[in-house]
Amino acid sequence: MELERKSYKASLQSAGDAGVVTALVSCFGNVDRAKEMVMPGAFTQSLQKKLPKGVVSHDWTKPCAKALEAYETPEGLVIKAQFNLDTQAGAEAFSNIKGGYLDEWSIGYEVIKASYDKKAGVRHLDELRLYEFSPVLLGMNEATATLSTKNAANTMETPVMSASNAAEEIIRPNFGGNPKGQQWARDQKSYGQMFVESKEYQDFLHSHSSTSESGAVTFDVGLKAVMTTTTGWPVESVRSPLVVPFATRPLQVTDVIPVVTTTQNSFVYLETTGWTNTAVETAEGAAKPEATLALTEKQSPVRKIPVYIPVTDEQLEDVVGIQEWIEAQLSFMVRQRLESEVLVGDGLGVNILGILATPGIQTHAKGADPATDAIRKAMTKVRVGGRGIPSALIIHPNDWAEIQLLRTTDGIYLAGSPWDAAPERIWGLPVVQSDALPEGSAIVSDFVNYSLLVERKKLTVKVGYNADDWTRNRRTIIAEVRCTFVLTRPAATVHVTGL
Repeated sequence: MELERKSYKASLQSAGDAGVVTALVSCFGNVDRAKEMVMPGAFTQSLQKKLPKGVVSHDWTKPCAKALEAYETPEGLVIKAQFNLDTQAGAEAFSNIKGGYLDEWSIGYEVIKASYDKKAGVRHLDELRLYEFSPVLLGMNEATATLSTKNAANTMETPVMSASNAAEEIIRPNFGGNPKGQQWARDQKSYGQMFVESKEYQDFLHSHSSTSESGAVTFDVGLKAVMTTTTGWPVESVRSPLVVPFATRPLQVTDVIPVVTTTQNSFVYLETTGWTNTAVETAEGAAKPEATLALTEKQSPVRKIPVYIPVTDEQLEDVVGIQEWIEAQLSFMVRQRLESEVLVGDGLGVNILGILATPGIQTHAKGADPATDAIRKAMTKVRVGGRGIPSALIIHPNDWAEIQLLRTTDGIYLAGSPWDAAPERIWGLPVVQSDALPEGSAIVSDFVNYSLLVERKKLTVKVGYNADDWTRNRRTIIAEVRCTFVLTRPAATVHVTGL
């Protein structure tokens, strides 16, 4: 809100009871020094809403009066005010008005509607929102001066200024005490204007010709503060659309695991736990061998992984694309938690049973072998002990860096030149780096054939009202997934330790 001030020399019409003053504080149809004219009816809307308050010389820390009445006349705005004589500010202001020391009036207002007369070069103030009125030393507009006042005994005081000297030239001081952050440019001259109107500069112009080589002029101007971008007008700053993502673990693990769906709240399947192959060549007339098969029912309960955030309607309405951005962040959070559960979930309570906690997986300790040899031996265990085909290696980024930095005795890097992109493969297996896996370990598995990510409800995002959201103008955005993970053949997975 930009507040402006305008001052008038206004006649004090009456002062009956102690501290009551009636004054013409704004004149209609009068062009002031700012080349502006307040138009009749400018205060009508404002006065219907709220009456203004009185302060001393526009210092909002010094309230001095309240408006009892405020109305427009053909001449201008008239205010009948009760000054608070119980306060120092109110008593001094009333005394100075009676004594003629504060013989003009000024108003503080906000421009609501204005028009401009280009031919006359005058701005018409058609509608103003009035906030305060002030008795001041000097005003903006040449109008009638204070003529008389009455004391508490209802006797007349002598005039303090006549109309003949009301139009004397005014040099305005810079009044203090203005509301914080407001610019009050209407009641003071610029330093440039003060300079060109100064007597010293005018004398200089008349005493020096245009061919003079040099000259100096000094005049008295009180400079209170240097105007900088810090203490003066701050530089406008427009934020770019860039949003830097939070540094967090990326998603890769579930990319190597097949996904299926279920309509149940638990994934039930059969595992072949007995299998005897008795097929053999048989002589004519001899008994044929009998094979044996045994099946065991297995199940893995579906678990729910949700996350939500409340957002105000104003946030969603005022920032373009904010809802989509929030939905993407919540979806990422759910998927990140799911990957962690797939690797290290303990299966207790509502947790998913992850790879490292699954009974029946094989282990292989690195021992004195190089890390590359330990991984290769784990691949062999997948084939021999689990009868699977290794499809991927999952490893902590720090452990993978140590493998890529392996060198020969003469300093040649085994993974290739440091100036080229190192391969993200080892022994033909694609490498998945995840810091959700404990450092110093790795997983080799036949993920393609013997692991499943089972979805009961795919990852979804919902927006709705929760609890008292409706009355608080808020929405709740929820992302969640219902799923489970199973190693259908645990022996086809090997946990490598000691890397």
